[in-house]
Order: sequence, then structure tokens, then C-alpha cells
Amino acid sequence: MGKTFMPAQKTEKELGALQLEGLKWTVHHAFSGSPFYRKKFEEAGVRPDDIKKLADIGRLPFTAADDLRRGYPFPLLSVPLEDVVRIHASSGTTGKRKVLSYTAKDIDDWANFFARCYEMAGMTASDRVQIAVGYGMWTAGAGFQLGCERFGAMAIPMGPGNLDMQCDFLVDFGTTVLCCTASMGLLMAEEVEKRGIRDKIKLKKVIFGSERSSDAMRARIAELLGVEHVFDIPGMTELYGPGTGLDCVHHQGIHYWADYYIAEFLDPETLQPVPEGEVGEMVVTTLRKEAAPLVRYRTRDLTRAIPGKCPCGSILPRHDRFLGRSDDMFIIRAVNVYPGQIDHVLSGISGIGSEYQVHLTRRPDGKDYMTIKVERGKECLPEADVACRKAIEGQVKKQIMVSCEAEICRYGALPRSERKTKRVFDTREE
Repeated sequence: MGKTFMPAQKTEKELGALQLEGLKWTVHHAFSGSPFYRKKFEEAGVRPDDIKKLADIGRLPFTAADDLRRGYPFPLLSVPLEDVVRIHASSGTTGKRKVLSYTAKDIDDWANFFARCYEMAGMTASDRVQIAVGYGMWTAGAGFQLGCERFGAMAIPMGPGNLDMQCDFLVDFGTTVLCCTASMGLLMAEEVEKRGIRDKIKLKKVIFGSERSSDAMRARIAELLGVEHVFDIPGMTELYGPGTGLDCVHHQGIHYWADYYIAEFLDPETLQPVPEGEVGEMVVTTLRKEAAPLVRYRTRDLTRAIPGKCPCGSILPRHDRFLGRSDDMFIIRAVNVYPGQIDHVLSGISGIGSEYQVHLTRRPDGKDYMTIKVERGKECLPEADVACRKAIEGQVKKQIMVSCEAEICRYGALPRSERKTKRVFDTREE
């Protein structure tokens, strides 16, 4: 058997002991190396030696995105600047970008746990990996390539866009794994179908990062490309970048790398733990990160811890796919709605495609209205539109407890994107 990137720990008890050791190290490291963290800890009345068990993590203060912006250009820095070998920045569009620093060990750790993603996906060194995500200051391209090279497979560093070259490379290089956003995956799948080259490509797997994808979208992409598996890979710049977990071949939740970070699932309002299996905000604390460690960092990502053991037998815990972000929630007629809830409803309705938009408007009567535009399934006839519209309106009312108006569009009418597709359009305050 070749090299494995899975954790050396064999039991949950061993994993817990590693986490406690890492938590103690992180708190000492941050306290001694970062004036920001030292001030935070002192204000919270906690010192490094107070952390004696994993439950003591609840004594530590939270950090948030605003702390990173206020600390620009080197927020959370806990090592001398000369130890920093690289920086990456978020792809955000408001205010100062969140910039994170990396030591050589941070880069090495990132490569190792990203290689674990490829291993969990059942890849081998003979795979050829077409990396169709963004390169540059953001972490996507660098992370996917770093992990691929550490794993030992062939990296094809394409970047997003340029569908002509993407399709040429799929055929010419015999690409077996495609890494992209879900939106780019749909673009590619439809392009492969349009060009009639499915029998000329050798794709077996697709790995999605950077955005939430519905079951309907994933099924459509898998159907058009003829792939065996579609995987979800989470990640964010603050937590190294992409590669912080993966759903295994059983696709029963995303295994996250609990030997590199602790994930808490908290009520976003009270910041208290939610019961296992209930949706909460994921809050992360790193266990090995040197340059910019995270201590109880509020990701704003909403998901739930999945109880029980995965059929694959891994001791690594699981969380569900992200429902959305706590700050992506919108309120319509006094009901809190997350985009992931709409994904879920639409995925259960036959006769429609995977692409949709949500439009929130305020009409002259002073009331708010929600319109969901959905594409007709490619093989479906317009005669079925009325039934589809009624099914959407009925299921949204039943499952989300809010009324909507559904509008059925022709297949391909809604825009595709090589990056992230915008789903919600709120013009109520314009």
C-alpha cells in the first residue's frame, strides 16, 4: 500500500487527545505571539494554563471576519513577519479583503490534508486532475494544485473559463478528475453535451468547491458527464483554504479534518451549542496553524454535525453540506429563509432543471413577495409548466411556511457562471 494521508489516530479517544494537545498549543502560541489574541484572552479573563480539557474551549473568546479586516494587512499574525512565506486573500467584494499569512509548515500541512481529500475520493497516482478554479491571491487554484502534487497525481492547472480549451484538454489529456465550482461544472457538462464529446472524455469524478450545490444540479452534472462520483470539498481562506474536508464515496456527509481543527456547532444568536444533528453555525479553532491561528472563529456557515458512524469506517467526524450562511438569510413575511432550503425543496420536484433564481420584491400594496424562477427540465414539455408551478408553490408553502409565486423558464434561459452563480435578488429596499 502506498503513502496514506489519513490520521494516525485509530480511535475517537486518541483523536480527542490529539485535539486537546493541539488546543493547548494553539492557545499558548496565540497568547505569546499575537498582541491581538493576548488582549482578547485577557479581556475574557482566560489564560493559556486555564485550558485543561476540551470542554474549556467554551471559555475562549470568539473571533470574526471584522477582526481580520481591522487587523489588515496581517491580521491574527502570531509569528515574526520573516517567518511568513506566503499570503492569500479572500475573494470578498466589500471593504478590505481578509488576508491570511502562512508559514512553510502551514503550507506543508495544507498540502497534506488536501492530499487526504484526493485519497478519500478514491483517486490514484494515475489520475489526471483538471483544476478549473481561480488562481492568484485567492486560495482555490493554489490549494487544489498543492494537494494534487503532494498526492502524486498529474495536475492540469487550467483555471476557470475558456470552455474551448477546457474541452480540448478533457479530450487530449484524458482528464479523469475535474475540480471546479458547481456552476462551472454545469457549464462544462452542458458544453460536453452540446459538442457531443462525452464518448471521447474519460472523466470519472468531479470535485466541487466554493459554493453550495443542490441535489438536482449535482445529478444533472453527473448525468451529462457520465461520472461515477460528485464530491463536495469545503474550505475558506481563513482556514488555510479549500480541502478542509470531503464526503467519502458513500456521500453521507462531509468528513472534516478534526486532527487539524475543532468544529463547534452553535446557535448563531445565543452562541450556545446546538444538539447533535441540529443546524447551527460552524465555529472553528485550529490545532496546528502557526502564522494566523483561529480561535473560535465564526465562519457564518450553517450546517449540522451528523451523528453516528459513516459506512466507510473513518473516525473522522462529519458535517452536512452547508445550508447557507447565517448572514445570507433573508426574511419574507416574517419567515427566516436560507437559500439552501429552497435548493432542498426544488431538488425534490420532478420536471424542472437545476437552475433557479429567487426574486424578492415589494409591491405597491406594501407587501413583500417572493418569485422563484426555475428552468424547465430539458426533456420536459411546456404543457407540464402549470403542474410544475403548482408543485413548487405548494412544496415551498408546506416545507418553508411561506408563499411564493413560481415562474417556469425554458431550459438554458437562466445565466450560467464559471465562478459562483447569484441566486437571490432582493430589490425591496431599492
